[in-house]
Amino acid sequence: MISGVFRLLLLLCCLLPLATVRAQDPQFSQTFASPATLNPALIGLFPGRYRVVINHRSQWGQVLQNPFSTSAFAADFHYDFHPKRRSSDGFGAGVVFLNDRMGEVDFSTNQVMLGGAFHKRLDARGETTLSAGLQGGVVQRSLGYGDLTFDDQFDGTTGYLPALGAEVLPENSVSFGDFQLGLNYSHVPQSRTAVFAGVALHHVTQPEQSFYASATAGTDVEVTNTLYSRYSAYVNFRIPVNLTTQLSPRAYYVVQGPHALALLGSNLRLLVDDSNGTALHFGVHARAALGDAGYRLDSGVGFVGLEVSDFLFGFSYDGGIGNSSRGDNRRRSAFELSASFIGLSEDDAAVPCPKF
Repeated sequence: MISGVFRLLLLLCCLLPLATVRAQDPQFSQTFASPATLNPALIGLFPGRYRVVINHRSQWGQVLQNPFSTSAFAADFHYDFHPKRRSSDGFGAGVVFLNDRMGEVDFSTNQVMLGGAFHKRLDARGETTLSAGLQGGVVQRSLGYGDLTFDDQFDGTTGYLPALGAEVLPENSVSFGDFQLGLNYSHVPQSRTAVFAGVALHHVTQPEQSFYASATAGTDVEVTNTLYSRYSAYVNFRIPVNLTTQLSPRAYYVVQGPHALALLGSNLRLLVDDSNGTALHFGVHARAALGDAGYRLDSGVGFVGLEVSDFLFGFSYDGGIGNSSRGDNRRRSAFELSASFIGLSEDDAAVPCPKF
């Protein structure tokens, strides 16, 4: 039956082994390298006039001919009401495009979001900022029927014949509006420990995402599948060890319906050349997921990054760990790439947002 196929697809879309058929949102391991998808309050929160960010994640390439992939492109700008005053309030605006694709069955999600944020300075030095952001846009999901086969299409000898199928398939595309909200607090004193903390709510209205919703509306058996709201929270510290070294321990937690995951770890920034802003970044994180038996360690994430002036490049690798009845954790891996550029940057040590 087609319902069984969709259950399988939605289960495979989950990044972590979970006990329900509703999929969770795609997640980037480099959380702060994708600020527009992490929290809309981070839009325009950077020391410059505009920023461009690209992220790409590829998952399970060892076991799939066409691995799961998630790509995002974001562009935002920052403006201060009184540019010559450090205590000036400001705002940001931007756009983000996201594509999440499961190539084996041509199931894809495309998202376009417009957003804005207001940044309120809470002190005369401009070291403490409270930001509130909003995003709104459209999500479109589609499924390619060409690669799907069913039992009644098998002729018993030569194989599957499309003409034999009697399945009544719904429209293979569905679209819906979506909204996100977020708050972020930044305290960035000169040459001392900085803290960044925020909360976000995605899918505020819990939109309908079922391919069957329109076809079954008003019938005796209506098929619905609303998208769970996603609640997330994070905290990140930036601790100066010496003039060339910074330590950034952080924690990230997200809940979406019955799904939950936690990411805990730290990044290290080593300044190589102060004259052109060259620095190396290293990081190690552990991710735990909520399953049938409670939380368990799911994967370890290793990260390296290169910073050259206003350019940032990052690479991370997720390796599956923990217990598995199939013993295939080493094959449940993923890699991520990120790149960003901040234009017309300001020579200001009080960077109000983590770089990675």
